[in-house]
Amino acid sequence: MATMKIAELTRQLAGSNIQPLYLVTGTERYLLNQIRAQFKAIIPEDQAQMNVGSYNMVQTPVAVALDDAMAMPFFGEHRLVIIDEPYFLTGEKSKSKVDHDLDALLKFIEHPETTTILVFFAPYDKLDNRKKLVKTLKKVAVNVDASPLSERDARQFVEQQVDHDGYKFGPGALDTLIQRTGADLSLMMAALTKLELFAVQDHVMTTVAVTGLVAQSLDDNVFDLVNAVLGRNVKRAVSLYHDLLATGEEPLRINAVLVSQFRLLLQVKVLASRGLSQGSLAGQLKVHPYRVKLALQSDRHFSQRDLSRAFLGLINIETQLKQTQDDPELLFNLFMLQFTNQAA
Repeated sequence: MATMKIAELTRQLAGSNIQPLYLVTGTERYLLNQIRAQFKAIIPEDQAQMNVGSYNMVQTPVAVALDDAMAMPFFGEHRLVIIDEPYFLTGEKSKSKVDHDLDALLKFIEHPETTTILVFFAPYDKLDNRKKLVKTLKKVAVNVDASPLSERDARQFVEQQVDHDGYKFGPGALDTLIQRTGADLSLMMAALTKLELFAVQDHVMTTVAVTGLVAQSLDDNVFDLVNAVLGRNVKRAVSLYHDLLATGEEPLRINAVLVSQFRLLLQVKVLASRGLSQGSLAGQLKVHPYRVKLALQSDRHFSQRDLSRAFLGLINIETQLKQTQDDPELLFNLFMLQFTNQAA
């Protein structure tokens, strides 16, 4: 079946066209939680104890879930059965020793119970489309997409929620929220609760409020540092590194995030030169689309040679941090001087 977004699913579940099989894929936590809540809302609260079952496939045989799915609802119209972490739909190897009767599962999804709503929550980047079970499930089930949203879609989602709540963003406030959360929908929605409470009097969320209430992530701080490094701005880079240490961040963790950022810049630089689009890059590298967007913006200003030099220099710092007692700031200062001289 064609894949639907959460808005379309909401309309379907609110109507009379509820289907017996649903496959929810994607890794966006907020959307997954919202979708789960919508399915649970189908069953009246006084019937939930008898007619709602959740089964984690890492811990429970699928046969147990099927027994529940084949039972008639108890004093109600529907029985809801949720299957979590169905790792057998992927190519991943699990450490779980649970034995699953996948032939029985295949037979059930080919001939599902009309009074049961069976929902698979598969929070994976991709499924193994070579498997007959996956092919059949994708064909007969309603496919629901819970993938991370692009910056544009996340912006629209948050704006709609804010409007629904009777609030609005002041000039630049939403841009600041996106920048501080990396356009991560779960982080943005969590921040809205604090921002709306703070703006309860005039219902306007300002840039000042966002800056004060939404913490800047380490990744975000490091992104500024990356630009200072690549811009050969020794004074600013050293100052930013000092500030990060002053917040209590571990030198190894700071360096690990720096290495990760430069690795991403290099990967995006190479793959973009081969003609891959922003969306394709995010999918192939398994990173949030917003991070790819920022990487593409940075890559336009810097050569692959400079990115490689910085990356290798940071790998060297990591080795020094692990094997010596040298001062982290001194190591970073030396790295900046060497990198600047090389790039000159």
